[in-house]
Amino acid sequence: MAEYMSGFGNEFATEAVAGALPVGRNSPQQVAHGLYAEQFTGTAFTAPRHANRRSWLYRIRPAAMHGSFEPFSQPRLHEDFGQGPVTPDQLRWDPLPMPAEGARVDFVDGLFTMAGNGGSAAGTGVGIHMYAANAPMQGRYFYSADGELLVVPQQGRLEIATELGVLEVEPQEIAVIPRGVRFRVGLPDGAARGYVCENYGAMLRLPDLGPIGSNGLANPRDFLTPVAAYEDLEGDFDLVAKFQGHLWRAAIGHSPLDVVAWHGNCAPYKYDLRRFNAIGSISFDHPDPSIFLVLHSPSDTPGTSNMDFAIFPPRWLVAQDTFRPPWFHRNIASEFMGLVHGAYDAKAEGFAPGGCSLHNCMTGHGPDAATFEKASAADLSTPDVITDTMAFMFETRAVIRPTRQALDAAHRQRQYQACWAGLQRHFRAG
Repeated sequence: MAEYMSGFGNEFATEAVAGALPVGRNSPQQVAHGLYAEQFTGTAFTAPRHANRRSWLYRIRPAAMHGSFEPFSQPRLHEDFGQGPVTPDQLRWDPLPMPAEGARVDFVDGLFTMAGNGGSAAGTGVGIHMYAANAPMQGRYFYSADGELLVVPQQGRLEIATELGVLEVEPQEIAVIPRGVRFRVGLPDGAARGYVCENYGAMLRLPDLGPIGSNGLANPRDFLTPVAAYEDLEGDFDLVAKFQGHLWRAAIGHSPLDVVAWHGNCAPYKYDLRRFNAIGSISFDHPDPSIFLVLHSPSDTPGTSNMDFAIFPPRWLVAQDTFRPPWFHRNIASEFMGLVHGAYDAKAEGFAPGGCSLHNCMTGHGPDAATFEKASAADLSTPDVITDTMAFMFETRAVIRPTRQALDAAHRQRQYQACWAGLQRHFRAG
């Protein structure tokens, strides 16, 4: 079982071998146990103290030790969001198909880019990917130099062995792997599927609570960071890197997961979405979805995020004289939604666990006809207790551009707009 330390963005100190952490300095002339000191920096050196993220790693070999990189082909994983027009249509997809029988597909090979905006060269925006895999990563390690990875499992557990320790993540939990951290993914259940948001902008952080006060939403102590755990392995391995939107491969003669000790505040972490303390209206009207914000990546515009990660967990709806599900709406922001578990309360059918939808800037969307009719006639004298569900949303300030492969995919629901066709005209003048 993996071991963890709790707290978001804390300064941690952890060692897998006693005495491996130096005392009173970060880079002594000689590190204990013959280790190498290496600083891992996730923000600018001159970032304000409260925003600065870095960790000191004490490892068996420096990260510089590997062969030359050469291009690596995995054509389904990329940053090609196109330059042409973007359709304002509402878009929805069934779950990404699992690998064909007999095929061996690991996490890297199973990634499929759905949409995105900005890019690694600009240092802003996101790449939105899905994964479907049936084999563990063997003899292969991966990292993205382009952005931190927010991993949302939907089916099957993941064992994410990183340089700084091991994250064991199951559906309804998330994992965040900082930009540049090397890792390997195992599949304890034999197959897995889920979502990945690659954040090219500022590192994810907890939102300010403002008038909410000091409690509510995601509590910092529920975020778990792994303790130091290392591999001392030699062999013929591959190191796969995503750099400036392209994939590269280098031979490496040892496991890069050889950090024996580390201290700092730039590290992978996990969070159980079921611990989110949902807050909503207890009088009337449905609040904006920002009330369900878990993490966000700020932008250069105050009050506007590069990316927001919001969830729609089990909760009570008690508002009176109110249409209780999410209302019809159009936003300046663009929304990519996924469903991890159960059913989403704004859709009666068609939005399956493992599926996803994309509603871009000012594209109208909301409850389908069946949900609207049911909610409009509901008895509001008793609460609606929403259970057995977990939906989420990646929301961005820029238009989310679907990839060509996502638009052409066989699992795209080409008749998605029909879910609103049954809405009736109820207008009565006078």
